[in-house]
Amino acid sequence: MGGVAMDAFAAEYAWIVWLVLILIFVTIEMVTLDLTFLMIAGGSLGALLSGLLGAPWWLQLLLAAVLTIALLLGIRPPLLRLLKRGGDPTKSNVDALLGLDGRVVSTIGATGGQVRLANGETWTARLSPGTDGVVEPGERVLVTEIDGATAVVVPVERNVL
Repeated sequence: MGGVAMDAFAAEYAWIVWLVLILIFVTIEMVTLDLTFLMIAGGSLGALLSGLLGAPWWLQLLLAAVLTIALLLGIRPPLLRLLKRGGDPTKSNVDALLGLDGRVVSTIGATGGQVRLANGETWTARLSPGTDGVVEPGERVLVTEIDGATAVVVPVERNVL
């Protein structure tokens, strides 16, 4: 008799469980913004609707799993592509410094020096491996790499007229 009572209890109160799960998944989605928990909430919504139409709890659970997998594999990837399509293509942080032009502020030799980049920042600088000699103040350089707080630079070749 315990199994029948459990089935009756599950059938009568399953909608509350689905509603609570939907609220939890939507709340987690608002924090993660990855669309994963939104798809799980969608599967739970399908289970809730099927329960309200009289489906047994095991069918609700099966429907939730199938809908969630279908949404995760079918809807989520195109939605993510659509959302990322309008992203900002502007480089930032270290990526924005690579290839940036600059002028030497203090002589860059074996022990390093300083360079003022085109964006107005002054960086400690050193020559790129394989670059010999020194680069004097006022000469142009190009950033090839950022190593911690040091800009690795190469001198820009002078055009001979």
